Amino acid sequence: MELSFRCDCPITSALDVLGDKWMLVLVKLMLLEHKQTFKAFRESDEGIATNILTNKLKLLEELELVQQARLPNNKKTKLYQLTEKGLSLTPIIVELALWSDAQLRDLNPIIQNGEPMAMMRKDKAGMTKILLENYRTEVLVD
Repeated sequence: MELSFRCDCPITSALDVLGDKWMLVLVKLMLLEHKQTFKAFRESDEGIATNILTNKLKLLEELELVQQARLPNNKKTKLYQLTEKGLSLTPIIVELALWSDAQLRDLNPIIQNGEPMAMMRKDKAGMTKILLENYRTEVLVD
């Protein structure tokens, strides 16, 4: 894969890689909702088209943000899991959730407002740690 960067700005460079509308959505689906299969991504509320999903998963793999795994008892189904590099996006996901909660609730009143959001508002570093620990213990296949 040949990446093309617009300039030397670190923010613009990050957006060149992660700035399309699906990349962080897929990371969020893996991290927060523990989705791992193509079918689970396709059936999510976000409604990602099959061809886009295929392309974005390949790109996430090429960027080493995601790796493929297989269940020991089911060698057919591909599992997509965040790598440590992918998990390093967790603080960004938490910050986006907090920003959306504070700035977009008036525009989108159905934004989730349950216990996870309350925990993020109270202790974002603690919530980030919990998300990482949960993912590592509940999702990752050795």
